[in-house]
Amino acid sequence: MMSAAGGPYSRGMAADLGERLASVRKRRGLTQRDLAEVSGISVSLIKQLEQGMRSSCRLETLRTLAVALGVHTFALQGSGGSDTEWADPSTAQLWAPVRRALAGAGEQPAEAPTIDGVRGAFAGLRLLAAGHSYRRIAEYLPDLIRDAEVLDDSGGRVIRAQILGLTGSMLIHNRQFDTAAEVLARAIDQAPDRGSAASAVIGLVWSHLRQGQLYNARQLAVRWADDIEPRLSRATSSQLALWGKLWLYVANASVRDAAPGATEDALSLARAAAERIGRETLCDSNPNRTFGPVTCAQVAGECAVIAGHPERTLAIARSLPPGLTAPKAASRLRHRLDVAAAHTALRQYAEAMTVLAEVRDIAPEWLPQQRYARDTLGKIITGRRTLTDDMRELADAIRLEY
Repeated sequence: MMSAAGGPYSRGMAADLGERLASVRKRRGLTQRDLAEVSGISVSLIKQLEQGMRSSCRLETLRTLAVALGVHTFALQGSGGSDTEWADPSTAQLWAPVRRALAGAGEQPAEAPTIDGVRGAFAGLRLLAAGHSYRRIAEYLPDLIRDAEVLDDSGGRVIRAQILGLTGSMLIHNRQFDTAAEVLARAIDQAPDRGSAASAVIGLVWSHLRQGQLYNARQLAVRWADDIEPRLSRATSSQLALWGKLWLYVANASVRDAAPGATEDALSLARAAAERIGRETLCDSNPNRTFGPVTCAQVAGECAVIAGHPERTLAIARSLPPGLTAPKAASRLRHRLDVAAAHTALRQYAEAMTVLAEVRDIAPEWLPQQRYARDTLGKIITGRRTLTDDMRELADAIRLEY
């Protein structure tokens, strides 16, 4: 059965969640009302979950319950857990030509493309991706995908893997998760070496995280981090960056899984790689995939706000030197959302609105694809008796539901 948004829905999964929650609660000797008082989650929601009346539960809610019960989020969520927000109809329609090109449909190139021509076109795609120009990317990609598919030498395989990897990343940005998984699997297959394959794997890990699939994200990231582990004394910056990026994703998954020890261990490994590099660098040909000391600090701030320490997130933000990352860098944009969430948690709504408006102005096509932004603005609106014009305009811009 499919939901109206296009994502999978299983009532069996909802029932399993309720059974797990009730089992852990009873083992802890808590009534439903006790758990509501300890967690801050309403007793009515706990009842609905345990009785299987709710078809889904946000990962944030599950983590709160897990912390209150003293277990990992995964213990409640299970291996099939998901927090997926699928693309809205307008976004899905925008990317339909890309999906058709990936399936081999549409007009084939009238003239045989050259490797140099495809490389030049890929450079143009990277510029568009760095600016989060999704409408132009969706128009640009179909011809580039078709051209890359007919290249038949070893150089064609390399550039094809890079194009597929960046295409997968753009699809994830726009919540086309199923298609992205297929594309990234093809990128891994086309990759000329394990390091190149790891670039596509990082995309898969990120996709799992965006969907709340903690087990899949963590297991995949750890396995590949172990597989490509470099010798710190001899590794190139790119090798260190790929390895460190995987550990940052392990930290991301671990903090959401209410595993603070694993979170700190993963952050420590990532910092070791970042310190060895000593600067911000690109992991691969994806212009949105940076790594270095600043990225590590930003992810530490993300982990802090998720763990319920918003003041620590704001302290990290204040400590970062300005100008080290470009305003449109994906890592910086995400960090600004963490700052907005931290202000919101502290009921500093005006400050949070200022940050959200700043991100909207810098990356107007990126922000509407961020569920995090909608969640944060939703909390601001809930905490206000009346809305300002800016709040109403921002709610429309990021497509916040009523």
